[in-house]
Amino acid sequence: MVVQHNMQAANANRMLNVTTSAQSKSTEKLSSGYRINRAADDAAGLTISEKMRKQIKGLDRASTNAEDGVSAVQTAEGALTEVHSMLQRMNELATQSANGTNSNTDRKAIQDEIDQLTTEIDRVSETTKFNETYLLKGDGAEKAHNVNAHDAGIDGVSLTDKGDTVDVTLKELKAGDKISIAGKNYSIGAESTDGQKLVTGQENDGQTITVNGTTYTYDATNKWTDGNGNKVKIGTGAQDGEIKIGAGDVVSNGTKTLTVMKDANVADGIDDNDSTVITAGKAYQLQTAEIVKASSIGTDTAAEVKGTNKNDNYATATTTFTLTKGAVSYKDALSFNLHVGADADMTNKITVNIDSMNSAGLGVKGIKADTEQDATYAIDAIADAISTVSSQRSSLGAVQNRLEHTINNLDNVVENTTSAESRIRDTDMAEEMVNYSKNNILAQAGQSMLAQANQSNQGVLSLLQ
Repeated sequence: MVVQHNMQAANANRMLNVTTSAQSKSTEKLSSGYRINRAADDAAGLTISEKMRKQIKGLDRASTNAEDGVSAVQTAEGALTEVHSMLQRMNELATQSANGTNSNTDRKAIQDEIDQLTTEIDRVSETTKFNETYLLKGDGAEKAHNVNAHDAGIDGVSLTDKGDTVDVTLKELKAGDKISIAGKNYSIGAESTDGQKLVTGQENDGQTITVNGTTYTYDATNKWTDGNGNKVKIGTGAQDGEIKIGAGDVVSNGTKTLTVMKDANVADGIDDNDSTVITAGKAYQLQTAEIVKASSIGTDTAAEVKGTNKNDNYATATTTFTLTKGAVSYKDALSFNLHVGADADMTNKITVNIDSMNSAGLGVKGIKADTEQDATYAIDAIADAISTVSSQRSSLGAVQNRLEHTINNLDNVVENTTSAESRIRDTDMAEEMVNYSKNNILAQAGQSMLAQANQSNQGVLSLLQ
């Protein structure tokens, strides 16, 4: 028997300390709900858990970012709903004004309402904002932008867009053709050159031509002759055996008959007796001017024909020309990015672009409908504006649908990642209660055994008595 070293008690005490430590850890886990309360609990698990927490919190924020984006997009799209309504009303008014039954007073009232609607479109553009960001007024400094060209409603006009310019092709007109320009109907009159072509076309031996009711025959030797075989000299400046067609002459080759226009002022291209009869050149001239006018609606800088002096009223107009587009100043599109991911990856950016939606950006700035023709041309400009707003609203709707899918995906990833992180970090309460109960019993047993071990040395006293 020894008294200096009670190994039985020491062993019981050591085991009791182990049990007490385990009991303390179980108590901590049960009270905190976490299996890992410090790195020592599970060093690897802590690292994995914190990485998952970073992803979860980032994705939660990304989901909120996307929801904020949906709100911004809905704000812009809601404002454009009203812009659409105003443009539809403007289209209705322009169509009404284009009708010939309206008086000047009527059109003045129509113009007043159009002016108010245009002002309201500008106000909506200037004031619509989300979280202090103006959504519909564009971004940056104002700069010149092209305005679409229009065909002025003229039959047979072809427009080929080349960016800053448009190649325009007019329908080729011939004598006798009918054409409507700026709401007026015209007939293409024959020019002396047209009549002369009929004559030239008959210059073969034995062929005939009728001029002003008299028939002449072509002789290979004597050229044009009368019924007696004598050379004739028909028309101002004609030589022997020559026929020159002039104003007012009626020419027929037996198949086609032309009446040459009487036009003392050759430069104006208009028949002296009937202003609705014009030359093809005059028709091209009028058509060119109207296409320029129709393509200049809503512009700060009017459309113009390249290489042609507008001051001469397009006197040299032909069936083909290049039109420089008109321009209007407004800001470039507003562009902002929505960050919808937890990582610094550019693929986690969703870009939202919103064009300037003021009257200048829509091409209806200063639009006029106070005359029948202006109203007619305004219809096309308003149609373009409606198409622009429709395109923008469609784009915003597509972004909103995309964001809703993004939100659903983010929430799904957060849910599943949280579940995985929970398995690493959270306490299994049932399992830990088993451990706690076990350690509680072991602690009580250890205390009891320590007491018994301490009593074992008492037997030494019996030897000392």
